[in-house]
Amino acid sequence: MSTSSLPALTAEHLEVARTSSSGRSAHTVVGGHTRTLRQTLIALRGGQTLDEHENPGEATVHVLSGRVRLATQDTSWDGDTGDLLVVPDARHTLSALTDAVVLLTVAKLP
Repeated sequence: MSTSSLPALTAEHLEVARTSSSGRSAHTVVGGHTRTLRQTLIALRGGQTLDEHENPGEATVHVLSGRVRLATQDTSWDGDTGDLLVVPDARHTLSALTDAVVLLTVAKLP
């Protein structure tokens, strides 16, 4: 068994995102490409967007800090610190409305 401090990871990766030319930082907390369950902490500098992409399986976005917008072609949902957004089964983007950190949880579909 292992443990991770999400507040410590949030602070660390938000600092990396703020100083990175890409404006982002990510860290796999649980699982990986070969596992069914995967949890990835993603930090985004305000104004940065993850380009449109497919939903990799059943997924949620837990906003650990800041404000984000999850959007499809047809609609969008804003999330604030503490909110849990269910990722739609459609192409979507994730944008940081402010400096933000999220925990993306994915259960890959077979």
